[in-house]
Amino acid sequence: MNGFFDIPSDLDNTYFGLIGLHLREALLPVLAGLLAALPVAQLCVRFRWLYPPVLGVTTVFYAIPSLAVFVVLIDYTGQTELTVMIPLAVYSLVVLVPAIVDGVRSVPDETLAASTAMGFGPVRRYLQVQLPIAVPAILAGLRVAVSASISLVSVGALIGNQGALGNLLADAQKYGRPELAVNSVLTTAVLAILCDAVLVLLRNLLTPWMPRGRSGGRRPKKAAALPESQEAGAR
Repeated sequence: MNGFFDIPSDLDNTYFGLIGLHLREALLPVLAGLLAALPVAQLCVRFRWLYPPVLGVTTVFYAIPSLAVFVVLIDYTGQTELTVMIPLAVYSLVVLVPAIVDGVRSVPDETLAASTAMGFGPVRRYLQVQLPIAVPAILAGLRVAVSASISLVSVGALIGNQGALGNLLADAQKYGRPELAVNSVLTTAVLAILCDAVLVLLRNLLTPWMPRGRSGGRRPKKAAALPESQEAGAR
């Protein structure tokens, strides 16, 4: 463990500073992707013909390697955090749009009819009825987007030390210190696990009606049969 937390001076940061930078570069794009995905998904739900082309375009964007996007963006945004965060926001949008669409479409027609009968307009129905019911699907998409974003931030090390914890991978090779690479991989994995646990906790808080744990979906056991003497007395 000697030198495990000894961060090279060329990174101009501490171990916890790199963690904060990594979370910022990973989570802000997911938040931007979520804010963009909500209206896009609503349009896809309202106009069903729009969903296939939107899904096709977003899938093509997701297939483009992040390094290729960096090369294009560097001419406009330079070797900055923004160059790393823009592709991550697009990737998050690609993951979240199908998740939100599927979640909103899972709302029963009877529920929508009841909310309409109560005087809910389209916007109010979307915000107060459809989105709350779609929370499990949305958070499932968020879990995928956050985990992917946390791992992809490290690619930013290829464009001027913008990879946060991923910069340790480059320095491990540069200075011949393999413990820095181990530090980067382990810390990134722990961050992904912790963020996923927070999202699971948030889902449990926002969806108290959902079953919890292994016993959540179990049916109650039937009462044991009465002995013949008690059964006769009961008769």
